[in-house]
Amino acid sequence: MVRTAVFSVAAACLVLMSVGCQEAQQQQPDIVRVGDKVFQYVQTDTGRWLIHDMNRPTPDIITPGTESTQEAPGTAPSDAIVLFDGKDLDEWTDTKGGPSKWVIQDGYMESVKGAGYIQTKRLFGSCQLHVEFATPSNVQGSSQGRGNSGVFLMNTYEVQVLDSYDNVTYADGQCGTLYGRAVPLVNACRKPGQWQSFDIIFHRPTFKDGKVDRKATFTIFHNGVLIHNHVELQGGTGWKGPHAISDYEPHADALPIALQDHGNPVRYRNVWARELQD
Repeated sequence: MVRTAVFSVAAACLVLMSVGCQEAQQQQPDIVRVGDKVFQYVQTDTGRWLIHDMNRPTPDIITPGTESTQEAPGTAPSDAIVLFDGKDLDEWTDTKGGPSKWVIQDGYMESVKGAGYIQTKRLFGSCQLHVEFATPSNVQGSSQGRGNSGVFLMNTYEVQVLDSYDNVTYADGQCGTLYGRAVPLVNACRKPGQWQSFDIIFHRPTFKDGKVDRKATFTIFHNGVLIHNHVELQGGTGWKGPHAISDYEPHADALPIALQDHGNPVRYRNVWARELQD
């Protein structure tokens, strides 16, 4: 949407006639002074604009989503791709492209032991992802055996889901870690059975000549608390044994988002994504 110009670059050119508008445009100075007046320009993705130029394109207008509560999920912003709203699994498949055996009830989907990962039919690269989850209220097991699941960007890079409320495990495996790689700034977990949220800003890695050219980055909020601040992911997050982790391996520019079945009945609701430019 572009607003009607009140004071535009063209108007600025009229003011600058005394120094020659055409010459000023050719030289494209960042700052032009005419007497005691200053005209400053910036270069942007949409072109070169005078500061406070009314012709500069304004952002699209969207409707924000609503906040979730423990009793009910919120809603996605109007420009988001809704991946799960509690009604069906139309946006999801199992890893072979068939119907998933995860179950739906009371507005959430729940992992079923042995059902395997569930993944989106749509493919994503860089994106903003909102996911809400709840680990079992009936606490069983400890460490990695307690409320374990995971959110996988590009079906590859895991943000760990775990019941880390009063549960000791290794630092790079607790809830909110970039598994095996980056430890959260804080442990922001709620009690077992309570709904929690991840808000993930993910920029995909790029590859050149079989090697990583630009590493992935993550900014993550857990229950509204910043736990990763533009962290550069140093390699893969795949399990390679008790004390080893995968490295980057070249892959497509867009892949599914996946949720992990780790044998624990973890629940998910209100899942949506917004595609981002690289």
